[in-house]
Amino acid sequence: MSDEEHHFESKADAGASKTYPQQAGTIRKNGYIVIKSRPCKVVEVSTSKTGKHGHAKCHFVGIDIFTGKKLEDIVPSSHNCDVPHVSRADYQLIDISEDGFVSLLTDSGNTKDDLRLPTDETLLKQLKEGFAEGKDMIVSVMSAMGEEQICAVKDIGANK
Repeated sequence: MSDEEHHFESKADAGASKTYPQQAGTIRKNGYIVIKSRPCKVVEVSTSKTGKHGHAKCHFVGIDIFTGKKLEDIVPSSHNCDVPHVSRADYQLIDISEDGFVSLLTDSGNTKDDLRLPTDETLLKQLKEGFAEGKDMIVSVMSAMGEEQICAVKDIGANK
């Protein structure tokens, strides 16, 4: 046995999966599903009858939760689909930098500086105007499959 210490460089996360399997027939409208490797919110589900030799099929129409693009997929209802782990977190806005990043305050008192300004025009305008007026702004950040994006802005009053 050697007394050497071994150091391992690991760039992996804790092994938590970005998705979990769920039977296609149990996914409903307003749920989430992975279509073409993108996390989507399901806006329409239709199920076809079984054919002479086949399975019932589920036709999903989803909207990408980050880009807003409409995606479609058809899956046999007995097969498993990937469902993304989607989470939302609220942070207080501290600063908006010139290079398009925001500085946010987490619940633990740390700062989060790796998020870009939203691409949605109305959200961007609301965020910039509120910040320019010195208002306390709370931003909701949605995260799924290793991506994060600001999805909502709330004004909680002016700084005094």
